[in-house]
Formats: sequence, structure tokens, C-alpha cells
Amino acid sequence: MKKDSKKNNVINFPNNSSKIERKVEAILFSASEPLDTETIEKRLNTKTNLLKILEKLQMDYKSRGINLVQKRDKWSFRTSEDLSKTMALQKSTFKKLSKATIETLAIIVYHQPVTRSEIEEIRGVAFATNTIEILLELDWVRPAGRKDVPGKPIQYVTTENFLSHFNIQKLSDLPTIDELSSAGMIDTSSIDSSIFGTGKFFKEQENLKNDNIYSEIDQTLQQTKKSDE
Repeated sequence: MKKDSKKNNVINFPNNSSKIERKVEAILFSASEPLDTETIEKRLNTKTNLLKILEKLQMDYKSRGINLVQKRDKWSFRTSEDLSKTMALQKSTFKKLSKATIETLAIIVYHQPVTRSEIEEIRGVAFATNTIEILLELDWVRPAGRKDVPGKPIQYVTTENFLSHFNIQKLSDLPTIDELSSAGMIDTSSIDSSIFGTGKFFKEQENLKNDNIYSEIDQTLQQTKKSDE
């Protein structure tokens, strides 16, 4: 009677690899860097024809998405060369922002719209051109027209992506320097508070909100007056 290879909805695939081959495979997969045969043998803690096993694994992975590659005397698993371009598109690059970049972002956030010269004036020091370029690449800031002053410098503001990345609904939800200090997130004795502004942005937004309210009230009164006439 033919044995059914399917039992309890689990398909058992044939396994032609020996226990020692599986150990070598696991060692190479878990390694953070290429390994030489001496290192692999030490981890195996047993005598075996390691070179033969490595060559067999190399053949087994030859047509797969990852290949076992030998560079000089070291072995490692690498993405297949024909798939390298595809994987490069999915690669994420993590950059550590410099202090200058973080301070520049904070100034733009709390003083926007703001020009490069205004940022330098607040920081008290000039900064490299690529500081703003990094923030532009991250899509956290964007140009927002030119200031109506001699030279007409470009003004910068934050983007929707900035709000999304930091999970902020609107700019007025940003904490003030007093709130950051009381939460223990910054030490006001060792930081230039001018970076976080004077609350001008929030006051302007509040004034704008009040102006809109007064404008709506005025329109309502005008409509009521016309109706009475």
C-alpha cells in the first residue's frame, strides 16, 4: 500500500541533507560575516569533510535566489547576482542625523517659514549646504516661495510627510519648550531656547483663528442687517 505523504494537512518534503550539512548551512546563515573553514569546523565541533559539504551546498543553492559564495578562503550566503538590482531597490538606508541637521529641522519647524540666513542667525553659526539638502531628501522640509526682502531668499517649511513620519496631526500639536522641559525631554539650562522659537508661530495661528471667527461674526451680522431691511 502506497504511503500518503500528506498527513494532517502537512506535506512532508523529502530531505536529502544530512544532519552535518544542515548544521553547516545554519552556521553560515546565522553568521554576520563571511566565515573561513577553520571557524566553521570549530563551531561544528566534529571532524568531517567540510570542503565537500560546502561544495554540495554551493551546488544546491546555485539556481536559487541566494547563493553560497566563496571569496578567497571565506564562505557566505549572498543574493544571486541576477537579482541584485531588484534587491537594491528594496534596500533601506538609515542615516544618523548630525546635530546641525537636527537643530536646523527644529528651527524650521518652530519658525516656519524661515530662510537660510534666519536659520544661521538663530543658530549663531553658518552650516553646510547639504544640511538642508538632507532634510529635502527626507521630504521633511520643502521650499515655500521667496521672502519679499532684498535678494528674495528662499523660505522653508515642513511637509505633510514630516507630520506623517512623526505622527503629528497638525503643527499646533507640537510641544512648546516649556512642555518639553517639564516632560524631562530637554534640559533648558544647556540648550538655546531660541531654537524652539518664542511661540510666535502658535500665536500667529491663534490670531489667524481669532480673525476668522471675527470675520464670520461680522458676516453673520451683515446678513442679519440685510434681512431686517
